Amino acid sequence: MDVRRWRLVSFSIFILWPVSIMAQLNPYQVEFHWGQLPNERKMGVVTGVQPDPDGKHIWILERCSANQCAGSDLPPIHKIDLESNTVKSIGAGLFAWPHGFDMDEEGNLWVTEGAPAGDRRGQAGHELGLGHQVIKLNQDGEVLLRLGEAGVPGDDSSHFNGPAAVVVAPSGDIWVADGHRGGNNRVMKFSSDGTFIFQLGGGVNQSSMEAGSFNDPHDLKIDSSGRVFVADRGNNRIQIFNQQGELLDIWTQFGRPSGIWIDANERIYVADGMSGPQWNTGWERGIRIGDVGTGYVTEFIPDFEMPAASGIEFLATDVNGNIYAGQVGHQRFEKYIRTRP
Repeated sequence: MDVRRWRLVSFSIFILWPVSIMAQLNPYQVEFHWGQLPNERKMGVVTGVQPDPDGKHIWILERCSANQCAGSDLPPIHKIDLESNTVKSIGAGLFAWPHGFDMDEEGNLWVTEGAPAGDRRGQAGHELGLGHQVIKLNQDGEVLLRLGEAGVPGDDSSHFNGPAAVVVAPSGDIWVADGHRGGNNRVMKFSSDGTFIFQLGGGVNQSSMEAGSFNDPHDLKIDSSGRVFVADRGNNRIQIFNQQGELLDIWTQFGRPSGIWIDANERIYVADGMSGPQWNTGWERGIRIGDVGTGYVTEFIPDFEMPAASGIEFLATDVNGNIYAGQVGHQRFEKYIRTRP
């Protein structure tokens, strides 16, 4: 059969029997509440997930048992074993409204402060002189590097306005999505010592649908070939760039992307926690999984709960293909267990 005809027939079947096909596309079972914090603490809003290189632990970033860390003495970064037990917690007093989370090749942790100027969620931290930074720390909680000026927003090369995400390339170069809703709508690149290299898009309130520009760039990931994937959430698309900042492709098949994860097998996982009538009519919320080379969506985990706020926004996988995800609207941390290959 001709490939083009086969694709047309497959599409027609999907339209005629969506429930049956969708069931086949979801090979996961969910555990809604996963991860036990120290002293029976309540799980805060989880805004980042990173698997430890040892394959036996998951690191998470949560907002101090609430949706806010300003004024709290609780540590927001936790190392959790695969049996769901916290074995280490760090970072108390460093952050106000932590948002983006990454682990570099050396095992250092990177956290962004995601509340832009004027955002009520960041006000408490801004009054304390916190926010608008990207912070690098080791696994003992020692601060190794700060980018941006604490508590001071800006749109030049040395300031941020609520940076939403950070990812560190194998070379050590640092990519930052700056910033969160109402922020600078740009992606910046720095050298490993924090020297500014270039930016893509940008400017306060300069949201744009133009190719290579952004509206609420919310997450960043890099694949094995060095391509940079930007969750251009406000534009309902993923934009892909090379390390020189040249636009390579634009994908719209993953819904309204809040979070991206790319595993060692070149599978891409995209958290769409905002589709639906309010932001992206005609699309379902959930997790879309596909091939990072072709962009084909091969699996879908639907989110039928539809909280008034966002759903799943941040996610990662372990070595067994299980997914760990931060469910923002319900303030919980979830594990999706893979039940078949």
